[in-house]
Amino acid sequence: MSLLGNIIWLIFGGFFAGMGYIIGGLLLMLTIIGIPFGFQLIKIGSLCLWPFGRTFQVDKGELTGCLYSLLNIIWLFIAGLWIALIHIIFGFLLSITIIGIPWGMQHFKLAGFALSPFGRRVDIVG
Repeated sequence: MSLLGNIIWLIFGGFFAGMGYIIGGLLLMLTIIGIPFGFQLIKIGSLCLWPFGRTFQVDKGELTGCLYSLLNIIWLFIAGLWIALIHIIFGFLLSITIIGIPWGMQHFKLAGFALSPFGRRVDIVG
């Protein structure tokens, strides 16, 4: 089901959305200040390209929790709230019909990731 869901996702807008995130991330990385935010957009773009069968987890990385929190707060006010709001709207629109519920759930997953991407990593499930 996940392969078929990903193929349908790519055909009906997932490819363009993922490429938009990746291109936006690359453009943000042209400035020194935008580099960490560009990496997060590319991470969201990779999740947006192939969302079925993938999830995100909290990463126990090198950065401390305080730095993650500060970057997530900045991210939330600059871009995260708007990205999450768009994914929530599309999630509700797709969930109106029974056949669209799996794709709506993927938008809700992307909205949760877009709210605070710092300190999370994308994993393949299964």
